[in-house]
Amino acid sequence: MRLRALLDTDALGLRLLGGEDELERGVRGVMTTDLRDPSRYLSGGELVLTGLAWRRDAADSEPFVRILAQAGVAAVAAGTAELGDVPDDLVTACARHRLPLFAVHESVAFAAITEHVVRQVSGERAGDLAAVVDRHRRMMTSGPAGGGPEVVLDLLGSDLDLRAWVLSPAGRLIAGSKAAGPSLPTDVCARLAAEQSAAARTGRPGPHRVTLGQTTYSLFPVRGSGRSAPAPRDVRETVLSDWVLAVEADAGDWAEERLDLLHGVTQLIAVERDRRNAARTVRRRLAQEVLELVQTGAAPAEIAARLRVAAPVLLPGLGTAPHWQVVVARVDWDGGEVDGGPVARALLEEILVDPASTGPEHSDRIAVAHTGDEAIALVPLPAATGEHDDSGTGILADVLLESVRDPLTAGLDGDGRLTLGVSAAVHSAEGLRGALEEARHARRVAAARQGRVCAAGHQELASHVLLLPFVPDDVRRAFTARLLDPLRDYDRRHRAELIPTLEAFLDCDGSWTRCASRLHLHVNTLRYRVGRIEQLTGRDLSRLEDKLDFFLALRMS
Repeated sequence: MRLRALLDTDALGLRLLGGEDELERGVRGVMTTDLRDPSRYLSGGELVLTGLAWRRDAADSEPFVRILAQAGVAAVAAGTAELGDVPDDLVTACARHRLPLFAVHESVAFAAITEHVVRQVSGERAGDLAAVVDRHRRMMTSGPAGGGPEVVLDLLGSDLDLRAWVLSPAGRLIAGSKAAGPSLPTDVCARLAAEQSAAARTGRPGPHRVTLGQTTYSLFPVRGSGRSAPAPRDVRETVLSDWVLAVEADAGDWAEERLDLLHGVTQLIAVERDRRNAARTVRRRLAQEVLELVQTGAAPAEIAARLRVAAPVLLPGLGTAPHWQVVVARVDWDGGEVDGGPVARALLEEILVDPASTGPEHSDRIAVAHTGDEAIALVPLPAATGEHDDSGTGILADVLLESVRDPLTAGLDGDGRLTLGVSAAVHSAEGLRGALEEARHARRVAAARQGRVCAAGHQELASHVLLLPFVPDDVRRAFTARLLDPLRDYDRRHRAELIPTLEAFLDCDGSWTRCASRLHLHVNTLRYRVGRIEQLTGRDLSRLEDKLDFFLALRMS
């Protein structure tokens, strides 16, 4: 049953104090407690009834509510018989953790609320229990090991008439049921993935409902099954790698049995995801071995031998070793308490796949290692690829992020950044070290830009303007002060506009007539101002070196 149904039952004497947006949560049972830590007795979905005997002072509310929220309870109902009213600190703590809070009138016994909820929940379960058990049995015996997520999604379509898809956190379509018909448009996939990432960052339990146009989707997170890795301590460890099950339906009015069934489906899909992650172990190890050889300065012949081993694994059937490209990514979280290396590796394994492709096989062609907070991808390039750089093969940095920028930005959610650099294609082991440094330098260029998701490619490293952000701050300040402070001081005293004149003169490539025309000055007046600039700074604007120094100083100021 829903929390809203409890609130609408006058006989229960419930008054809502907070959490109006969460009233569609389902209630699976009731627990009455005055323990400071009742977590061992909670399994999720309960309406927790409390007389507040655990509260000694205002500081007790926050840890109590945090324990309930982490246990996944549906709501808290606090009795007013003891204190006369629900304390403000409990209201504030519940609002902080998005936990609905009710006040129970002193005339209503907790036993009456418990009896009502148990009766309603039991009645709802009785009608559909046999069908749910049968569906669970069929899904457990049919997939996903027997045919991937598609088998489970097809059962959803045939048994429940539900159209469903599995999406990556970057919005790539991984699987869809036959009943789903045509694939979801890429923009819809990206929007749904972004909505799921944003909801996950708030800590709200799924499913999350999203309406696009006239269609409502319910989003169920597909988290790790726990078989291949320990549970994450922080949502940021997995928010950019968790899959999502998107169902074309409004789950807001579903019975608990149907919700349980869908959560069971996500667990089955999670097992398949973990199996595929485990299959990446070989490719990750190959990338790690090549990376270590390159970074330790191993002989090119040794690196080439390792690449010959990697090529058939990444591109089965390829007769000769391909060209290679290096992509470097880094994920930085504010505070630095979350390790960004594994997150960046999972992202590269995802975003280096063509967003228009479906299924897992394309990601089997990429080997990604991570060292510290940095992830490094070794990408084999056959004769032709999807996006081409200037040399005819390879990945373009801006194209790479174009379709995944919105979902990833939602997952980073204001306290994280993804920066990415792409090297040119190299044709031999000798060029791999240079490609790695080129990709790292391009990533640093991307890091100097504004935005949560930024990339730069090797084509952009030729411009000296892009190198300015890497000049240390103290060097910048000293350089610009030495050249421009005398002009700024003169302008403040005499309103001479020497700085605007200098900028215009450089923009006009030192042309007296064009600069005078732009500034609406006589050429003699312009010559006087330029002469004053040279006198104050000791520089000569007819010399290329001095022009370049002024240009850089203006760009860095």
